[in-house]
Amino acid sequence: MNALHQYLFDTYRADRLGEPLPPAPGTHDLALLRSVRDRRRFERVLAGRPARGALLTALRRRLRPRSC
Repeated sequence: MNALHQYLFDTYRADRLGEPLPPAPGTHDLALLRSVRDRRRFERVLAGRPARGALLTALRRRLRPRSC
């Protein structure tokens, strides 16, 4: 059973019992991703590291030509 099947079962049950319908799958995905991003930035600030630009800095370090 996937998320859509579970949603349909929950919607049917809620309708039969007169309860409010559950949110559709994927409704709050963007909010969840934003909260995860904000939490990671907050933890970086507490650790004394820059809150932004970590990915770009890591890519520059990896792609920098090596001197022999």
